[in-house]
Amino acid sequence: MAFLNADTSPSISPKRFGLVFRLDMQTLAAQAHVHRNTVRLAPDSEAIQSHLRDAVRVLRAATDICGSIEKAIYWFKNHPLPTFDYKTPQTLVSEKRTEALIRYIQSLQAGYTG
Repeated sequence: MAFLNADTSPSISPKRFGLVFRLDMQTLAAQAHVHRNTVRLAPDSEAIQSHLRDAVRVLRAATDICGSIEKAIYWFKNHPLPTFDYKTPQTLVSEKRTEALIRYIQSLQAGYTG
């Protein structure tokens, strides 16, 4: 998670996020619903930072269950969720359904401990 921190600001680095998730900046811009130049020219903009923070929140919650950041990243990018019409967590974050996804992850976690 510390790797995602931009060196020159307290923001999440879109470039480093792209490296971790193997996303080019055009794809990241599309997922965040911003113009492709926004990622490069205004990486600290609220629109891109909000998307990145939501993705990191989901990733953190998934890591708590998976026990591994690598497994959580794989789950985030590739695991279709039946509860959400078989959309991946990455797609749900792009659709701004982060809160529902977090509640879903918390219910999974409660199932393991409860």
